[in-house]
Amino acid sequence: MKQKQKKVYVVPHSHWDREWYFTIEDSNLLLVENMDRLMEVMEKDLEYTGYVFDAQSSIIDEYLKIRPEEKERLSRLIADKRIFVGPWYTQADSLLVNRESLIRNLMYGTRIAEKMGHSLNVGYLPDIFGQNTYLPSMFKEFDIDYSVLQRGIYTDQLNGDLNFTWQSPDGESVKANNIYFGYGPGKFLSDDPQYMEERLLPILEKIADLNTNTDNLLLPAGGDQVLVREHFPETVKKLNEIDDKHEYVLSDYETFMKDTWDEGDFKNVIQGELIATQKSRIHNTIRSQRYDIKKLNDMAEEKVIYELEPLASLASTLGFKYPQRWLDEMWKMLFDVHAHDSIGGCNSDDTNQEIVNRLTKVIRIADGCLNLLKKQITEAVSRKLGKDSIFVMFHLLPKAFQGSQKVVLFTKEKGFGVRDLDGKPVLFDVLNQEYISGGKTIVVTADGEKEVKAPGYYRNEVLLQNVKLPSMGYETFQVVEDEETEHVAPKVEDNRAIENESFRIFEEDGKLYLTVKTLNKTISDFMKFENVADAGDSYDFSPLVGDSPIYSREIESVYVEGSNGVEFMEVVHLLQVSKDLEERKVGDATGNLAVVTRFELREGENFIRVIHDIENEVKDHRIRVLLQTSVEAPDVSFGDQGFSLIQRPTVNPYMENWKKEKFAEAPVPIYPLENLAGVTNGKLTSAVITKGIKEYELIKETGQLALTLFRSVGLLGRDNLAWRPGRASGINNKVVLTPDAQMQTKMAFEYAIMVTEGHDVKQLFNTVDEYRGHSVSYQKQALNTFEERLDRFEIPYPVDILPARFSLFESEGDLFLSTMKKAHDDESIILRLFNPSEVAQTVVLSSEHIQSVSQTKLNEKSVIDVKNEVTVTAKGYVTLKLRMKENV
Repeated sequence: MKQKQKKVYVVPHSHWDREWYFTIEDSNLLLVENMDRLMEVMEKDLEYTGYVFDAQSSIIDEYLKIRPEEKERLSRLIADKRIFVGPWYTQADSLLVNRESLIRNLMYGTRIAEKMGHSLNVGYLPDIFGQNTYLPSMFKEFDIDYSVLQRGIYTDQLNGDLNFTWQSPDGESVKANNIYFGYGPGKFLSDDPQYMEERLLPILEKIADLNTNTDNLLLPAGGDQVLVREHFPETVKKLNEIDDKHEYVLSDYETFMKDTWDEGDFKNVIQGELIATQKSRIHNTIRSQRYDIKKLNDMAEEKVIYELEPLASLASTLGFKYPQRWLDEMWKMLFDVHAHDSIGGCNSDDTNQEIVNRLTKVIRIADGCLNLLKKQITEAVSRKLGKDSIFVMFHLLPKAFQGSQKVVLFTKEKGFGVRDLDGKPVLFDVLNQEYISGGKTIVVTADGEKEVKAPGYYRNEVLLQNVKLPSMGYETFQVVEDEETEHVAPKVEDNRAIENESFRIFEEDGKLYLTVKTLNKTISDFMKFENVADAGDSYDFSPLVGDSPIYSREIESVYVEGSNGVEFMEVVHLLQVSKDLEERKVGDATGNLAVVTRFELREGENFIRVIHDIENEVKDHRIRVLLQTSVEAPDVSFGDQGFSLIQRPTVNPYMENWKKEKFAEAPVPIYPLENLAGVTNGKLTSAVITKGIKEYELIKETGQLALTLFRSVGLLGRDNLAWRPGRASGINNKVVLTPDAQMQTKMAFEYAIMVTEGHDVKQLFNTVDEYRGHSVSYQKQALNTFEERLDRFEIPYPVDILPARFSLFESEGDLFLSTMKKAHDDESIILRLFNPSEVAQTVVLSSEHIQSVSQTKLNEKSVIDVKNEVTVTAKGYVTLKLRMKENV
C-alpha cells in the first residue's frame, strides 16, 4: 500500500460559550443534553477515540449539578483520555482581567479536571480576542507543555510553519500551534466529492503550505455548542479509502502536538502578546464596551485579590478561619464573568445584566467576609487595650507605608481628634462631614413595645496625614471625642489653582495647565475631551463616514477647595453633540454632554488623582479624554500586562495595506491595559494608572494619550463596519438590539496621572500600589450599623485578645506583590512577588513568625527549600510557600 504524503489529525470538539446572545441557563440546559449524548456515543463506539470539550472544567461542575449520578461514568471517560477537559475553568479573555485571575482560572481548571482523571496538556485558546504575553509562562508553571491557539498572529510571523515556540517576557516558553483557519474547518467533515473538492482539500493544501517542517496537519472539527458528530469514525474511514494523498486519523490536540513535536524540528520563536488582526478579528475596541462591567470587575478583583485574600491569610495566622469556601464561590462567579464574550460585554442585554448581578454579588460577599474579619480582629485588639474608641488600619503590602490614608469615622460630636497609641495627635483633614439622625429604636417593656429616640451622630470622611503602617499587618488608632478637631481649616489661596510639592494645576482663559515642578515644565491645555460618532456594534467601534470629532472647548466653571494635606479642583466641560446616529448623519447636534472632573492633589504624592463624572443621555458615540504627554512624535507607547511592561507601536505598519491584504479587521493602534499605560523619551515619562478603564491610544501626531472612557452602541452585531469588513461578528442572521449598551446612565471614571523625570519601571509599579492603596480600616463603634455589611448582627469572636500593632513579615528588595493567599492543598501561605524591571532582583523576607520558606510553581505542586534570599529574573516572578510558626 502506497504511503500517503500527509497525516491529517481530525479533532472532534465543541467550542462552549458560557453565555453570549443566550444566557448561561440556556448554555447549561444544552450542555446536559449534549453531554448525555456524547457519553452514549463514546461508550458505544470505541473507534471514537477522543472529544475535546473546549478545555473548560466548568462544564464538569455544571453537568454534575444536574447529573450527579453520572460522575463515575464521566470520570472514566476523562481518565481514559477520550473526553478532554481543563486546563481552564472557563475560556478567559486574557487581555481584560487581572494576571491573578488567569492563574486562578488555571488552578481551578486543572485541579477539577485532574480529580476527574486528566487535565488537557494543552493551553487551548480557540477563540479569545488576543493572547496575553505571559500565557506561555503560566502554562509552563502548570506543567502544560503545549498551546493551540487561533487569534493574534500575522502570517509572516509564522515563517512558513504553523508550529512554533511561543515565549513570554521572562524567557519561559511552550510549544505552540496556530489553528490558521480557526476551530471550525472540519465542522462539516464529509466524504461527499463536492465538499472535498470545494472545501476540504483546498483547506488541507493551504495548511500543508504553511507547514514546512512537518507532514502532520491539524484539522479542528467542531463549532459553537455543537452536538457530537456520530458519523466521524465512519467518515474518516471513507476519506482514507478515497483520498490517496492524506491519511486521516481521529485524534485530539494532545496527541497531535506530541506526535508532531516529537518528529519535527521547529526553530521559529514568536514572542509577546498576540493581537494581530490579519486572519482573525481581535476586536481591539471591545475593551471599552460596557464600561460598567469592566469597572465592576476591577472592583471585584481588587477586593478579592488585594484585600480579602491577604487579610484572610494574615488573620489565619492569628487564629481565624480562612474563608476558602466563600472564595471558591467568588472565584467561580468571576471565572464565569471572565469567560470569552462575557467580560467583553458583547452579549445580549439579558446576559449582560446577569454579569452585572454576578459581579455585584462577588463584591457583596467579599465585603461581608472583610467586615467579619476586620470586626473580629478589632474586637480582640480592643479587649487587649481595654479601650473601645479605636479604629484599626490594615496595610496589605509586604513593605511598610508612610503617607496619607482615607478613612470613615463615626463620632457623637462634631469636634473630635485622632491619636496614635502613644497619645500623639494625628493630623487629618475632614473631607466631608454629615450629620445623621439616629432614628428610633424599639424597646420591649411590660406595657408593650415603645419607640425610643436614638441620638444622632456624624459621619466623617477623613484623610489622615503622615500615617505610618507596618508591612503586611495593622496599626491601631484612638478616636477622641468632644475636643477641638485637629485638622487644618480649609484654605483657598488661589481660586483657579491647586498644588502640592510635585504639581500645580491651574485654569487660565478657559484652558487647563499643568506645571510639573520636578521638570520645571508647564503643559498647556493638558486635558480635553473628544466625542465622535460610533457606527459600530458591541464588538467594535466604527467611525461614521464624513464625521468630524467634537472637542471640548472652554471650561464652563472652576471650583477649588483645600487644606494643608489635600487640595481639590472641580472643573466642568460641556460638549454640544448629536443625540444619536441619525442626527449625526445630518450634522445636527441637539444633545448635551457634561463632564465634571475632580482633581485631587495630596501632600507627598507624585501623581494626580482624577475622577470624571458623566451622566450620558445621548446614543451612538464614543468619549475619550485626551491627555497631553509633551513627548513629541512618539514611536511607541507602553502598557502593563502580566508582570511587566510591553511596548506597542503608535503607528501599526500593517495599517497601510490592510484592506488590500484582506485583513479580517483594521490593525488600529488601540491597545488594552491592565493597570497602566504611558510613553517615555528617556528624559520624561508620562503615564496613567486606571481603575476599570481598559483601552488607550497614543496619538503620534499630537503626543496625546487618549483614554477611552466609554462607547455607546445599541446592536450586538452589524455588517460591513469601516474597520471590520464583511459579516457581523458572531450571530449574523439576526439583529439583536441592546439598548442597555447605549450606557444612558451616570458613570464615574477614575485614574491617576504621572509625569516624572527619566524612566523608572519600579517607580511606575510603586505608584500603582500607592494609588490602588491596598489598605482597609475598621472602627469599633455603635453609632452606625449600616456602613459595613454585617455590623448590625451578632457574631462570634473566636480570638480573645490581639496586640495593638502587628506585622506578619516584610520583604526587602524591589519586588511587587501579585498575591498573598492560603495554599490550595495545605495550611501554608502562598506569596507571589514579581520583578517588572530589566535586571534580576533579589528578595529577602524578614519575619519572626515564619518557620520556613520554600519555592513552588503557579500550580503549587513542586517545592524547593529556600535559604535566605531568592533571585527573580528580569520580568519574572516567584511563588513562595510560607510555613508559619504556631501561635503567631
